[in-house]
Amino acid sequence: MQPTPLDLVAASLFGLALIHTFATKQFERLAHRFPRHAGLLHLMGEVEVVFGFWAVVLIAAMALLSGGDAALGYAESRNYTEPLFVFVVMVVAASRPILRTVTQTVDRLARLAPVPTTLATAWLGLAAVPLLGSLITEPAAMTIAALLLAPSVFRPGLPEPVKYIALGVLFVNVSIGGTLTSYAAPPVLMVAATWQWDSAFMLAAFGWKAAIAVLVNASVATFALRRHLGAPPPASPGTGPQDRPVPVSLVAVHLALLVGIVLMAHHPVAFLGLFLLFLGVARAYERHQDTLIIRESLLVAFFLAGLVVLGGLQRWWLQPLVAALEPLALFFGALGLTAITDNAALTYLGSLISGISDEAKYMLVAGAVAGGGLTVIANAPNPAGVALLKRGFADESIGAGGLLLGAIGPTIVAAAAFLLL
Repeated sequence: MQPTPLDLVAASLFGLALIHTFATKQFERLAHRFPRHAGLLHLMGEVEVVFGFWAVVLIAAMALLSGGDAALGYAESRNYTEPLFVFVVMVVAASRPILRTVTQTVDRLARLAPVPTTLATAWLGLAAVPLLGSLITEPAAMTIAALLLAPSVFRPGLPEPVKYIALGVLFVNVSIGGTLTSYAAPPVLMVAATWQWDSAFMLAAFGWKAAIAVLVNASVATFALRRHLGAPPPASPGTGPQDRPVPVSLVAVHLALLVGIVLMAHHPVAFLGLFLLFLGVARAYERHQDTLIIRESLLVAFFLAGLVVLGGLQRWWLQPLVAALEPLALFFGALGLTAITDNAALTYLGSLISGISDEAKYMLVAGAVAGGGLTVIANAPNPAGVALLKRGFADESIGAGGLLLGAIGPTIVAAAAFLLL
């Protein structure tokens, strides 16, 4: 494909957005050094703001080069279903009735394990919840796992390297943990209908291998955490609103709404309608709710929408690159490329290649999901994890370099599982 001037501008802005993503922690440090401009520097240090900001710059550049109508037409032509769905499912999955139900279930299972309860809880959060993502979708699994693990694993006081190891494991496990079905992982969803991959195929070709890698990664991370997770604090008789038991009927309503939202994940009118119903129920029974994570979810949606806008003009160089690779090279190429572009966008471009072999299809998707934990932008749920966990890290921000180092080990385990098993 011959790039147009607009394509070159879009590629340049995409590159600047990637550099900005890796530099967010530096902006946070600058905010402490220059308090006069701390507000702006904190804003530029928010990972969730990066791609949305550069998407706005792209639309402005497009308006200058092609006119306002063309810029507006391009923005309106993008499909924002995924950002909207992630926003909705984050808010619902983090509601007290659902989160408390999951937490209590994990706590009961942890007490049955022949290891300290805190270790068992960490292991379940890093293994069982990501695999649950194959049923409730990866964004919901990421939200629940992050909120479950934040108080014990991702908290101030633990060594930063250990937290980054756990974070890398969480991101990789969520990325591969959704491959047991054909609808839960965004990169699989992009090709499932075109290539006629159903859940039975996904379980046989990917799922069991992913499950083994998830269990290995979670076990290694838990072993690394063993000296840093103390005994759980003694239970104190709570009398505050947050300690009141949630009625079973209200839990059932929340779970039903979550299931409905998951089933309607490709129909924004339907799942937004269910979300409005959820907001009504939450308002009616607010004594059984914590503060809804509207702000965090909106920032994540803004990030993903920016990625949709910027990524839509990268096809001219990405698709020929993917099409030119042989199956094994395609696996490693996809694994590397997914670190700098959303893995769902990568597999979507692969689905447009005519005559692609079955082996190449497998290698493309396997590489894309295996590399889904390397960076914040590699997999759609990752920004959600960053938004919910960054307060536990130094400067209240997650460094791209630390995440990359923490994810290399679990990525190798996932790659080995898909290539060797």
